[in-house]
Amino acid sequence: MAKSDPTKAPSFAALAQAFFAEHLQQHRAMSPRTVIAYRDAFVLFLDFAQMQLRKQPTEIRLEDITPALILAFLNHLERERGNSVRSRNARLAALRAFLKFAGRRDVSALHAVECH
Repeated sequence: MAKSDPTKAPSFAALAQAFFAEHLQQHRAMSPRTVIAYRDAFVLFLDFAQMQLRKQPTEIRLEDITPALILAFLNHLERERGNSVRSRNARLAALRAFLKFAGRRDVSALHAVECH
């Protein structure tokens, strides 16, 4: 089994897995319902990002998650999905929590996630 390269940035998929499996459940001890709500928000965002970026979720990088993409997603939630402001903001909170977590795990992408 090959050793992982400590200088290599973690993949988006690895960050997402660590966020849900380690951070939310173990470190933050969030309720299962909250974890499910965050997961649902993340799935909605990935579906949206896939359409906008024309990339498979496995190809998305932190640098792809721009403020413009997030704003377009929030507009999509309200206008096309009919989400209330409260629901939209809950989904934004989930994304922000992930980006904050990801910025700590992948310092090479910190500049890309700082402005969120």
